[in-house]
Amino acid sequence: MGSDERNLQALVARLAERLPAGSLHGRIGLEKETLRVGADGAPARTPHPPALGSALTHPYITTDYSEALLEFVTPPFDDVRETLGFLHDLQAFAAASVGDEILWSTSMPCVTADDSAIPVADYGPSNAGRMKTVYRLGLGHRYGRKMQVIAGVHFNYSPREEFWPALAEVLGETDTREFRDARMMGMIRNLLRFGWMVPYLFGASPAVCNSFLEGHGTTLEDFDDDTSYLPHATSLRMGDIGYTNRKEADTGIKADYNSLAGYVDSLRCAINTPSPEWEALGVKVDGEYRQLNANILQIENEYYSTVRPKQPLERFEKPTDALEARGIEYVELRSVDINAQHPLGVDETQLRFLETFALACLLQPSPAFGPGELDAIDANLLQVAHYGRRPGLELQRPQGDTPLADWARELLALMRPVAAVLDQDRPGDPYRRALSEQWGKVEQADLTPSARMLEDMMAREEGFHVHARRLSAQHREAFRSNGPLPRADMLEALARQSLAEQAEIEAADTLDFDTFLQRYFDGTLRHA
Repeated sequence: MGSDERNLQALVARLAERLPAGSLHGRIGLEKETLRVGADGAPARTPHPPALGSALTHPYITTDYSEALLEFVTPPFDDVRETLGFLHDLQAFAAASVGDEILWSTSMPCVTADDSAIPVADYGPSNAGRMKTVYRLGLGHRYGRKMQVIAGVHFNYSPREEFWPALAEVLGETDTREFRDARMMGMIRNLLRFGWMVPYLFGASPAVCNSFLEGHGTTLEDFDDDTSYLPHATSLRMGDIGYTNRKEADTGIKADYNSLAGYVDSLRCAINTPSPEWEALGVKVDGEYRQLNANILQIENEYYSTVRPKQPLERFEKPTDALEARGIEYVELRSVDINAQHPLGVDETQLRFLETFALACLLQPSPAFGPGELDAIDANLLQVAHYGRRPGLELQRPQGDTPLADWARELLALMRPVAAVLDQDRPGDPYRRALSEQWGKVEQADLTPSARMLEDMMAREEGFHVHARRLSAQHREAFRSNGPLPRADMLEALARQSLAEQAEIEAADTLDFDTFLQRYFDGTLRHA
């Protein structure tokens, strides 16, 4: 046992002495994007199904970039089984509400037409709805619409309230908001440092439909006439054709993760700094908005980091204002691919590992990022996305390049005492078993989801489109054959309620849209 592992073991033991059983478990929520597709596998052109309610106001079922890109949002729960149960009911309810359409089972889409065939989400004519739509129009103009229909799973983690006083006591600190924010930012830095583990262990997008690649210059190889891939890829979604901020290098602006204040200031700088390239697009052309503004970022959400500090928003509040006012409530890990082999796209073992990973990153020391460290983090993520299963692959560390497998073993060993304490109130040692399963993937890369996906495609002689569509159809039938949903009545009532709430918002508007935007960005709207 190394010194870091011994230190972490001692820390979790002291915490466990001060807390009731189970209090070291975090609260876990999920956000999962899922594309509605037609018979040809292309994004559906139909409106958001009314049976699902209003995408503007429904608390659990909304849309992301496209009108066809559903987003399921669970509340946070104390046990991952409850989180998955809620996600199951949301997806099953949606599967029963989309008619002959299919919920696509992979992160990467099949796009059989150009950008104009991808419908942007429509949130209605209210000012709040128009702002959400115009923001998405801006993303399409800036980055192209195809990138915006890539789907993923976001893992949301927050410690329980009783955790913080105990941690402060053990560390000889005072339990203040500043203490909590500093520890949460430390966790974010560690999640970024070690974040390459997520695509290695859970990446499930090693291949892509060629129709998605039209207009991209790539170095991918031919799988067949319709599919491109990389033989050792884990997550092309997280690679250079995926969901990234391509303009960071040009602008020189990166988020500052060394403190919450620095993070807020760096994003505010980006959302208030004009971009000559975006200015050339125009903001309002012939009376129609193309984007919210011509700044480096239209709003904070445009910064596509793999990890974000989050604070729930109050009425018309900006995310940076919420973080500054009330601190970090939870951390969002955004680098998880959808696993097409599982109807939910994510399973219990995976979530138990991610909870262990998050808690270890929170408890482990996390020095401030030094010069060039964020660049190395980005490079490591890209290397693992494209070549993660290549034997002997090395990653960058401050102390020198290290084989991925050696670093992974070191991190998994570090997590053992955390998994052990999380197992104290769980029969069957599910956290240690989850850790052991990931260890097996490090020792044998063929066990990773990305390797299994390619193996299945090759064995069946299926290109990406055929493979994804077959699994999507299987999952649809599984959801539709499960019988009555326990939450069906609740979800039907929420759908009706959300539509009524949208109508109320539309009827209550008194400002013209130009004034609404001006007051949103100057911060006076939420106090009206």
